[in-house]
Amino acid sequence: MPAPSAEPRAPRSKGVVVVLTKAGRTKIRYPAELVRDDGTRVTVRAPWAAPGVRDFGFVRFEPGDVFTEHYWRDRWFAVKEVRTGEGELKGWYCDITRPAVLADGVLAVEDLDLDLWVSADGSSVLRLDEDEFEASGLAARDPEAAGAAAEALDELERLARAEGLTALLA
Repeated sequence: MPAPSAEPRAPRSKGVVVVLTKAGRTKIRYPAELVRDDGTRVTVRAPWAAPGVRDFGFVRFEPGDVFTEHYWRDRWFAVKEVRTGEGELKGWYCDITRPAVLADGVLAVEDLDLDLWVSADGSSVLRLDEDEFEASGLAARDPEAAGAAAEALDELERLARAEGLTALLA
């Protein structure tokens, strides 16, 4: 048996299925290319998977957009770099989630409602869906998870405002 290596693991299979759940239900499921798995962070790439266009007012996600998504096994967030089909950076959409689990070709992630948007130039950093988080009842059901989610949102916002998210993703 070979000795453990400090080098990142090469993916055995290039394809995974990302399954995003919310409140115990599957929110979306989509195929993605496994870009990297270093044992802590899993990076996948996928085209915009939802039907049609989603216009948030501050950004539009639309067919042709490409998401490079970074999930951690030890952190309570995911960071998704969003580019047009031509490669122009739109920004980063960050989901507050429980730590990700990758098993048997399925990357499972539980969305905890809180989100953060960071524009491509870093001038706009928006906290999103705090009302949905409050209404979810997570704080009553699982106070530890709710606390971890709130801390993760604060951490991402601090990083985005101080140095941008590229250092986190390097």
